[in-house]
Amino acid sequence: MGEGFGTRAVHDGYDCRENGYAASVPIYQTSAFDMVDADRGDGLAAGTLDGFSYSRLANPTVKVLEDRLASLEHGRGAVAVASGMAAVSFALMCAAEKGGRLISSSSLYGTSVDAMETFFPNFGIHTDFVDDINDLDAVEALIDDRTRAIFAESVANPSTAVTDIPGLARLAHRHGVALIIDNTVPTPYLLNPIDFGADIVVHSTTKGINGHGNAMGGVIVDGGRFDWGNGRYPQMTQPELVISDERHGSMVSFLDAFGDLAFLHRVHTKYLHTFGAVMSPFNAYLQLNGLETLAQRVPVQVATARRLADHLSTLPQVTQVNYSGLLAGQVPAGRGTGNEQGGEGGGVPAPDDRQAHLVNTLLPKGVGPILSFRVEGGYERVKRIVDGVRLISYMPNIGDCRTLIVDPARITHREVPAVYRRAAGVDDDLLRISAGLEEADDLIADLDQAIAAAYA
Repeated sequence: MGEGFGTRAVHDGYDCRENGYAASVPIYQTSAFDMVDADRGDGLAAGTLDGFSYSRLANPTVKVLEDRLASLEHGRGAVAVASGMAAVSFALMCAAEKGGRLISSSSLYGTSVDAMETFFPNFGIHTDFVDDINDLDAVEALIDDRTRAIFAESVANPSTAVTDIPGLARLAHRHGVALIIDNTVPTPYLLNPIDFGADIVVHSTTKGINGHGNAMGGVIVDGGRFDWGNGRYPQMTQPELVISDERHGSMVSFLDAFGDLAFLHRVHTKYLHTFGAVMSPFNAYLQLNGLETLAQRVPVQVATARRLADHLSTLPQVTQVNYSGLLAGQVPAGRGTGNEQGGEGGGVPAPDDRQAHLVNTLLPKGVGPILSFRVEGGYERVKRIVDGVRLISYMPNIGDCRTLIVDPARITHREVPAVYRRAAGVDDDLLRISAGLEEADDLIADLDQAIAAAYA
């Protein structure tokens, strides 16, 4: 990892000499690969030989994306899947198998909350939600013998609140619990949660990593440092036929076979292979293309998001702007929290001071492209603004090269129970914007005319 981010985003994980000297990563659009002979086929099936046999198990195009994202997230390996929700679901279910519990922020993307609240319990996996994931005392009070993982978004969608990853990591590891972070909003360009103690990082690569709104995908990145054999994770220590040599009387567990990477290989071998939510080679190719320009796109989107947040803050019809990037540089000298610094804090700072400290410490290059804001007049005004924009697109995606607007309470958080929506600050008067690559002045003019018309 000696090269810079932009260099690794273009080159890591690919050797043209192994691919006919093709400059771009080829699309291996094939369901299966010729195993050539019986011995090679046996080795591929047993996992004792590296290579490819069937694209549900592994594909060369997808493998480049996995290796490149693992490098950019400072992880030791990655598994690409068909969507961001596949990444979230596989990671959380793999950690909490056999009736484990999760602790999660309630301020999340709506489908993540819905999965943990209404779907995972059908599989014996239950979640304890906290309104403020940075209240470490409240989080610690929820940890018991069944707790398997703490889950949060690095930058919450749509509030943009920044998570205290170092504080949560120290707390989780003190109890032998894994920390899983959804890093979709900032992307690896702005933040690497593994550097601050996270064990597993997930992304919806559909969003900023792809950046062009033309391919679905997700990824799970393993830091490769967590002790999965600490007694909380029996699924990692049970013998598994799929990775064993039964014919010769050798039965091994994922921990036996893969050590610190037991989690990653269990996700790949049990979840991806069994549930089949594989990323297509063509989608991997499109996301590799998007990834090559991530370091150029994100700074523009961050600067535009800041411009939009600053401007919206001046409008009389706007009652609140949520963009934690506005707090950058605002921490008084010597202020901070003991939780973030790992030492004795000088008292408990105000919430904005705590957030400003996290912004400056974890995200010095910016918090990402999304912001949200409330308007007077409730949902009727929200509808008029959504219907009135001409340049900005009404779409439920984020991280796109286009600027997007959406009303979260009716779209992205529609399935979330009201109690969790309110805790996340999602009401009918809220709008979310994902800044794209258009000129900021043009976007401001579009918002101004839509808001003016909505209140005419």
